[in-house]
Amino acid sequence: MEIQINNQTLEVEADGDTPLLWVIRDDLGMTGTKYGCGLAQCGACSVMIDGQVVRSCVTPLDRVAGKEITTIEAIEKDEMGKRVVAAWVKHQVPQCGYCQSGQVMAATALLRQNAHPSDQQIAAAMVNLCRCGTYNAISAAIHEVAEQGDAQ
Repeated sequence: MEIQINNQTLEVEADGDTPLLWVIRDDLGMTGTKYGCGLAQCGACSVMIDGQVVRSCVTPLDRVAGKEITTIEAIEKDEMGKRVVAAWVKHQVPQCGYCQSGQVMAATALLRQNAHPSDQQIAAAMVNLCRCGTYNAISAAIHEVAEQGDAQ
């Protein structure tokens, strides 16, 4: 099966029921997308499909045919993603770091859809679990990227 991932067309040999996460990690060797709970609860496995955040651990390969998949490996090639990563570093968001690829994916998707999210909109969009509790730093980083948009 052919899939579109990070602006490349790649051939993968996996059953259509195989979760996208395993194809990304095991078949393609892109280990930035993490396995967390396997139940679509924690968000460590978040990627974007056609610009929407999805949990790759429960997304069958068949569902991504003909769609554009973006993983954390390509996020800094995206102007918004690059800005999010810079704000993450500035605000020292990562602690243990395990959830951060999913957090960055969710924040990038949010800011693409809503250039100036409110605190409530950030809380609604950023539902990935962070065991280190860096939610305040995440919110501050998102607000900074939104404010930078005004300056550009």
